[in-house]
Amino acid sequence: MGPSSVNAPLPFPTYILERGDSNSWTLSFGGGPEPRLETAQVGNNSSLWTQALGRERGACSFKGLARRERGDLSAAASFQALQDPWDPDRPRLSAPAVEEPPGDGVFNGVRLVVETPEETLFSYRGANVTLPCHYHYEPALLSPRPVRIKWWKLSENGAPEQDVLVAIGLRHRSFGDYRGRVCLRQDREREVSLQIGDLRPEDYGRYRCEVIDGLEDESGLVELELRGVVFPYQHPQGRYLLNFREAQRACEEQDAVVASFEQLFRAWEEGLDWCNAGWLQDASVQYPVTLARQPCGGLGLAPGVRSYGPRHRRLHRYDVFCFSAALKGQVYYLDHPEKLTLAEAKEACQEDGARIAKVGQLFAAWKFRGLDRCDAGWLADGSARYPVVHPRPNCGPLEPGVRSFGFPDPRSRRYGVYCYRPR
Repeated sequence: MGPSSVNAPLPFPTYILERGDSNSWTLSFGGGPEPRLETAQVGNNSSLWTQALGRERGACSFKGLARRERGDLSAAASFQALQDPWDPDRPRLSAPAVEEPPGDGVFNGVRLVVETPEETLFSYRGANVTLPCHYHYEPALLSPRPVRIKWWKLSENGAPEQDVLVAIGLRHRSFGDYRGRVCLRQDREREVSLQIGDLRPEDYGRYRCEVIDGLEDESGLVELELRGVVFPYQHPQGRYLLNFREAQRACEEQDAVVASFEQLFRAWEEGLDWCNAGWLQDASVQYPVTLARQPCGGLGLAPGVRSYGPRHRRLHRYDVFCFSAALKGQVYYLDHPEKLTLAEAKEACQEDGARIAKVGQLFAAWKFRGLDRCDAGWLADGSARYPVVHPRPNCGPLEPGVRSFGFPDPRSRRYGVYCYRPR
């Protein structure tokens, strides 16, 4: 029989573990054409275990918790059965290990150690990044042992966990939006770093690297942050008109995502001051204030990020704070002999081999490319804005920022246009 895929089901759905002499256990598989037996060394405080296996979603293994059927002491053992990379038609059995205190990580006298960086990694949209992960044994092993590697992204603000990649030997599988963008980097022995290509704004967050050797599994966390800019955004028809789903869509349409609290807090530390409340990624509603004043919570409150707390995602309506990561492309003001309507502005960018810029792209160009222009121009959402890095007379307020003229009549010929050309 030829090799099977990583996700092929194991042929034996159950097994029984019986203790023999000393610390010897016999593992007997049932439910298949012929039982298989194998012996493993484990602790000595149990007598008989049984377990029905359930397949782990999106993975290459079966994993579970055995329960003790008889005996006086309370104990539990975790185990898993992996498909043997060298003999795909036969499951590789792992030895059950008596549960140790959390974090002990000791298995048959050998400790599995997973190492990941403590500091946050920073990168940019469109870039390639490597999330480092290495493992070793204490004491060191004389011969290599096959392991299973799993990377996943932890949940953020109520979002579900995301499987990223699983691998056994040379076989690997990626999932969802990561398919085709991730792979394992194994430049040296026992390196299982994750490479992510073409970073997207939603890729930021915490990733877990898990190494599984038989029954033993240890993991480490890697935090990835994209450099970007937070900006407030409201509906073209006015203030406080977006429910949570509409807020998400509004940010996506502006080449951005809804900002997290951490991103808004960092923006506040950098000077963001905005008196309108907006949605954040966890469906809370907050706003940053650097200069206390009466319309923004009163003079008696210290500067900070003010919170309305969680709001109803469908019924409540506010503005939104969006997060746009740094660009690979170019945003520029199109030199044109005359002012344009919105439709003419879109056409002019197309004729120049580009497309009309989005709000998030303009903010990112202002923040990271130093785009500084005192001319108001159309953007894709129908607003008119201009970016100022160095404030000067006749160019708006005395602070740097992206100025807005709101959403003018699209037939008006009072503005130029900002275009975006991808790279």
